[in-house]
Amino acid sequence: MKTPPVITARARALSVLARVEATDAFLDLVLDAQLDEAPLADPRDAGLVTELCYGATRRRMLLDAAIERFCDRKLDTIEDKVLAALRLGAYQLYFTRTPRHAAVGETVEALKGLGLQRAAGFVNAILRKLAALESPPLPPPEPRAAHLAVRESHPQELVERWTRQFGPDRAEAMLVGDNVPPGLVLRTNTSKTTREGLLAELRAAGLGAEHTALSPVGIRLSGVGRVEDLLGFEQGLWSVQDEAAQLVGLYAQVPESARVLDVCAAPGGKALHLAETHEQVVASDLHQNKLRKIEAEARRLGLSGRLALHAHDATTPIPSEWGEFHAVMVDAPCSGSGTLRRHPELRYRRQDADVLRLATLQRRILESAQEAVAPGGLLVYAVCSVDFREGPDQVELFLRSHPEWTLEPPVLPPELKLPLWQGALRTLPGPEGMDGFYAARLRKLY
Repeated sequence: MKTPPVITARARALSVLARVEATDAFLDLVLDAQLDEAPLADPRDAGLVTELCYGATRRRMLLDAAIERFCDRKLDTIEDKVLAALRLGAYQLYFTRTPRHAAVGETVEALKGLGLQRAAGFVNAILRKLAALESPPLPPPEPRAAHLAVRESHPQELVERWTRQFGPDRAEAMLVGDNVPPGLVLRTNTSKTTREGLLAELRAAGLGAEHTALSPVGIRLSGVGRVEDLLGFEQGLWSVQDEAAQLVGLYAQVPESARVLDVCAAPGGKALHLAETHEQVVASDLHQNKLRKIEAEARRLGLSGRLALHAHDATTPIPSEWGEFHAVMVDAPCSGSGTLRRHPELRYRRQDADVLRLATLQRRILESAQEAVAPGGLLVYAVCSVDFREGPDQVELFLRSHPEWTLEPPVLPPELKLPLWQGALRTLPGPEGMDGFYAARLRKLY
């Protein structure tokens, strides 16, 4: 069998960035596929490839503004791999400790390694000019939105909307937070262990493990490698889940005796969180392949016996044979604007038309889901978005058209402090180090 060619970290990063640019694919999926495709010159370089790809994507608008200063052609006319090399080199110059001569020289060599020797001189000339600048050029401080858009690499329209919705200081903190790489957060599998017990084991193994600030079942880890190699993975002692997503399950306060349905279950975090404390959880999703992944995770966690899985379109009526539910979770498809630090490519792609389309889909799912809730039961609506149109506006519209429903904030134990806003759960990107989530707990009165 022919051995696949060995490739350098920078060449692999160029290939990933070029493919994401050319196909509008998700960065994480392309990165994972290409890291599995061919061996790197040094296996430890997988971390470097990841940093370069995510960093160059997070800072793309700023990098492009710097490149345009010295480029004699429009960036959208430049070949994908050549443009990726320019961005990659500029990112190393301004945001890593790579020596400037190496940032330029090794990026050019990576481009040559991909068979693009003809573009090497063009890339080398621009990167050398960028290397002469101590920092990337920025637009004037005013108007503020235009300055922040380039400085923090977010479309100006998004900067302006967040400023209107959250105020200038919080909006700026959200922009900055989106450019901080997320750390690894675990959710303790409370059906098998306690957070304190898991913390003690992780620390004894030499890992930097700390409590999460708000979730009583969360643990933050630092300095870790492959998730699958971590203590407790094979034993199913924990799941990977951002703290904000953990708070949704805690905010729901679904009684342990309740029979629960999660109608948009993939990737499964919230359904499995419910299954840790509830004997009967039904989880459905449109895509059968995603359900298989949930099933595998349920087996790892030892929760298969509590979880029933069904392929189902959440915009259509819930099959009556599934029975009656005391609580329904709707973790609706959304724009993902609360997860831009994890999926930085989304900030450049999402358009108003996408949000409006998704809001229509969310309304259809809500209409279907509310029919499945028994009188007196709960409906928990959640989105990993900070856009009002997908969160509070969506819930307000639902309540206006359904007088039999009301917003009912949970009665929380004294030790559980959740970031509530107008009775709903709301987390925002920023210095707290969490994703942005909105969740509303609704009660069916009759």
